[in-house]
Amino acid sequence: MTNNNNNTGRNQLVVPEARQALNQMKTEIANELGLSNYEQTDKGNLTARQNGYVGGYMTKRLVEQAQRNMSGK
Repeated sequence: MTNNNNNTGRNQLVVPEARQALNQMKTEIANELGLSNYEQTDKGNLTARQNGYVGGYMTKRLVEQAQRNMSGK
């Protein structure tokens, strides 16, 4: 799959309007994990484990939301 924009290495959003909500979720999860001031933090200074936790918890939460929506709850 080819990335047609100049943001190589970055995922493209299927629904660009969701960007703000996803960024807010990322910040909330980072705070819950004890990573304060995550928005301004240079992610290259964090460990792979720290960055992975944020992404992993985001995925878990998004799957839970999708399951709730699919079940009608």
